Amino acid sequence: MSILVVGAIHHDVIVETPVIPREDETVPGTGVRYSFGGKGGNQALAAARLGNHAGVAVALAACVGNDDPGDNALATLRHAGVDTAQIQRVATPSGMSVALSLPNGGYGAVIVSASNLELHASKLVLPSDLQWLVLQNELPESVNLDVAARAKRKGAKVLLNAAPARAMTAESLALVDVLVVNTIEAADLLGLSDDALDGEMAVHKLAEHHETDVVLTLGGEGAWVSEGKQAKIPIAGHDVRVVSTHGAGDAFIGALVVRLYRGTNLIEAARFANAAAALHVSTPVDERSAIGLDAIQTLAQTSSL
Repeated sequence: MSILVVGAIHHDVIVETPVIPREDETVPGTGVRYSFGGKGGNQALAAARLGNHAGVAVALAACVGNDDPGDNALATLRHAGVDTAQIQRVATPSGMSVALSLPNGGYGAVIVSASNLELHASKLVLPSDLQWLVLQNELPESVNLDVAARAKRKGAKVLLNAAPARAMTAESLALVDVLVVNTIEAADLLGLSDDALDGEMAVHKLAEHHETDVVLTLGGEGAWVSEGKQAKIPIAGHDVRVVSTHGAGDAFIGALVVRLYRGTNLIEAARFANAAAALHVSTPVDERSAIGLDAIQTLAQTSSL
């Protein structure tokens, strides 16, 4: 049985800055680094790094350019144990993003999709033993719809991380088994302003309207979870020292789907994923790949006491 992530890969340029520049303003930065990125790529990496220790096979379907960033992306994925057989290559340059990282751990980013928009869903071969399909909103909705419909016909379950926020058709949402959103994405789907969003109300309305399980992430404040017809369950955040929040949502998704694959119920899987995200944001960037199952499980237990 396996997990397939279908999503974007980006070459990330992360610039450390004291503030986000205003229009027409130039701000001196304090540092720069380059890394593998894209929601699909990061979620596949996160799932594989945890899944390798639990017998979970993780594959990624994506599209990169015939360039150095594309070569580097494939090498990074293979080193982490991700199956890259379904990654297509094209003449268009690989996608990229520029992220501005603030001293308090916050960030803003701009993405250029480039090769990611050339992923041909019709060329993807879904694993015969597919159990979970993971999608995000960085690819065209037509790609997500095609792959999700095929996965459902195989009996697989679909997890959609509705990020970044965008309008989605009822047809696409009807194929989703687990919907994961943050407050901005939840407000978008419900037609509310961020300020007017109440977590418990939002997760209830999303679950009821779309007839799906829902996880609403709240950053450092934890999450709300709705599974089946159970009561809406709050999950407490963890008091950690934040190094950077960049990639926290992807760490959450990777951990969540590995736990779901292993048969854990959504509430406990979200508790585990919440702990994984907390460790991610509080660990130096070059040490994050070493975060293991035991450390996550230990922290997760503190939110269930």
